[in-house]
Amino acid sequence: MDPRFPIGPFEMPASLDAAARGEFLHQLRAAPERFRAAIHGLHPAQLDTPYRAGGWTVRQVIHHVPDSHASAYVRFRLALTEDEPTIKPYNEAAWAELADARTAPVEPSLALLGALHSRWVALIETLPEAAFSRAYRHPEQGRVTLGVVLAMYAWHCRHHEAHITALRERMGWK
Repeated sequence: MDPRFPIGPFEMPASLDAAARGEFLHQLRAAPERFRAAIHGLHPAQLDTPYRAGGWTVRQVIHHVPDSHASAYVRFRLALTEDEPTIKPYNEAAWAELADARTAPVEPSLALLGALHSRWVALIETLPEAAFSRAYRHPEQGRVTLGVVLAMYAWHCRHHEAHITALRERMGWK
């Protein structure tokens, strides 16, 4: 197993139909509690352990997820309200090296993720089928539809949760 991709790299799902979107939505809804469970009982030194050699610490992963998902939520709303807006990427590696991502308590980021996903799920649940074909333009990825965004961020939740749970398993942390 490649520790960078414990569940494998993102692959475009075979379908982005209503049933698939329902599963992706379920994953977004469950993610905040799954992250809480993934780090439950870890002490500060464990939170400051990289999930792989050269990788982020568990703490940095926990802070990264709401950073990334807040960006995705804003992009999602932009695509719903503008005609294929061009979004601005950010340097996630540089963000992970900022002092707050390296040292701050994880609880505020877990709370932020919970609130953010609550709003995001509430929005997604109101959307008609046609909305998932709306898109934004990413300077490196090109046109990205909201159906693809939903699939990517459902994967992103599982991807980073698996970084933590795989580390716990390798280290024997119960």
